[in-house]
Amino acid sequence: MKISVVIPIFNEEENLTLLYEELTQVMTSLDRPYEILFVDDGSKDSSLAILQSLQEDDSKVVVVQFRRNFGQTAAMSAGFDYSSGDVIITMDGDLQNDPGDIPSFIEKIEEGFDVVTGWRHERKDKFLSRRLPSIIANKIISWTTGVALHDYGCTLKAFRKEVIKAIRLYGEMHRFIPAIASGMGISFTEIKVNHRARQFGTSKYGISRTIRVVLDLITVKFLLSYATRPIQIFGLLGVISGTAGFLIALIMTIQRQLFNVPLSDRPLLLLAILLIFMGLQFVSMGLIGELQARTYHETQEKPVYYVKKVYGFQQQEPEV
Repeated sequence: MKISVVIPIFNEEENLTLLYEELTQVMTSLDRPYEILFVDDGSKDSSLAILQSLQEDDSKVVVVQFRRNFGQTAAMSAGFDYSSGDVIITMDGDLQNDPGDIPSFIEKIEEGFDVVTGWRHERKDKFLSRRLPSIIANKIISWTTGVALHDYGCTLKAFRKEVIKAIRLYGEMHRFIPAIASGMGISFTEIKVNHRARQFGTSKYGISRTIRVVLDLITVKFLLSYATRPIQIFGLLGVISGTAGFLIALIMTIQRQLFNVPLSDRPLLLLAILLIFMGLQFVSMGLIGELQARTYHETQEKPVYYVKKVYGFQQQEPEV
C-alpha cells in the first residue's frame, strides 16, 4: 500500500526543511512505499527554491508549482490529481500538524475505514480569535451536514484513493471533504492528534474566511440533499409560496364579493400576487435545475451511486 502525503505550501520557507526531515523520518519508519507532494500555492518567499532543492536530493518528493495563489482548496485538489498512492494523507506545511500522528491514521485505514480525520483536542491557538469560532463552526457544520465531527478545520486527514479521486473541490470546500464523501456511503472515524504551536511565520487564515465558509456550507448542504433532485427543494418553496398567495387572494375575493370590502387600498392584495408569481418562479427554477442535474450527470458520466465491492459477479460477454 503506497502512501501519498499532500501538503499545500504558501510562504513557509522557515518550516519546510524541518517539516521534510520530520516527515521523512516517520515515512521511512513505516517501511512502505511513499511520496511527498508539496503544492506551492504561489509563494512569494523562497519556499519554491527550497522545495526544488529537496526534490533534487530526494526522488520521493514531488513539487507542483502554481502560476499564482489559488488557495488551499485548489492546492489540495492538485495534490490529489498528481498523487499515485493508495492512501492519501493531507497536512499543513506550518509544522502545527505532527507527522508522528501519521502511523495512527494508517492503522485506522487498515482497519477498514475510508476516511480518517484528525481532532486537535488540545489546540495551541488563541481562544477568542481561533478556537471559539472553530468550536461554533464545527457544531453548525455537524448539525447542517449530519456528519458529526469535533474538528472540521484540521487538515491532517487520511483518505482511500477511490474516495478522494471521486470528489471535485471548489471554493473553500476542502474542510467539508468528510461531509461530501458521506454522500458516497463511506465509513469514517475521528482520532485525536497532537497540535503544536506555530514556531515560524504567520497564519494565513483570517476571520474573512468565515463568510466564504458559510456560503460553501450552504452549497455542501444542497449537494448532499438535493443535487440530484433540485425540484424537491425549489418545488417545495414554490408550492408553499403559491399556496399562501392563492389563499390570501381567495379570502380577499370572498370579502370583496360577499362583504363588499374594497381592495384598492389593501397592500395585502399585492402580497398575494407576489407570492403566486414567486411560487411559479420557484417551480420553474426547480425544473431548470432538474434539467441541469441530468445534463451534468450524463455529459460528465457522473455516477449516481458508488459501489464499494461486488461479490460473485462475472462479466458477461455482450450479445451480438
